[in-house]
Amino acid sequence: MLALIQRVTRASVVVEDQTVGAIDLGILVLLGIEKDDDVARAEALVKKVLNYRIFSDAQNKMNLNVGQVGGGVLVVSQFTLAADTRKGLRPSFSSAADPATAEHLYHHFVAALRAAHEPVATGIFAADMQVSLTNDGPVTFMLSA
Repeated sequence: MLALIQRVTRASVVVEDQTVGAIDLGILVLLGIEKDDDVARAEALVKKVLNYRIFSDAQNKMNLNVGQVGGGVLVVSQFTLAADTRKGLRPSFSSAADPATAEHLYHHFVAALRAAHEPVATGIFAADMQVSLTNDGPVTFMLSA
């Protein structure tokens, strides 16, 4: 399971001209789910996302996590993160989870995140989404579990 996380001052997701999820200060999570992923990996990744220290403390060092700064989390499913791009000029999605498994694990990830943190906003699984954000820093990390 892959999470491309970005520290943001704001982020939102629009589907069919409707804002379906938005946060101010916090983390935008682009979530990719691979074939071998399971509930245990989803829960491990939730803990990692929530505890990853990417926000500045009083000394301007990245020592604080999203909860310590009172930030939100916006989760957007993004199967393209599971692409194999090592050869050729077209991505292969052979390592991505099948849609039913991916949807189940996406919803489990979001539920586990909501049980441990608020606020949590989301996009819509498998929808055509437009994501807007202001990346703070910029600060972006690829996490896996």
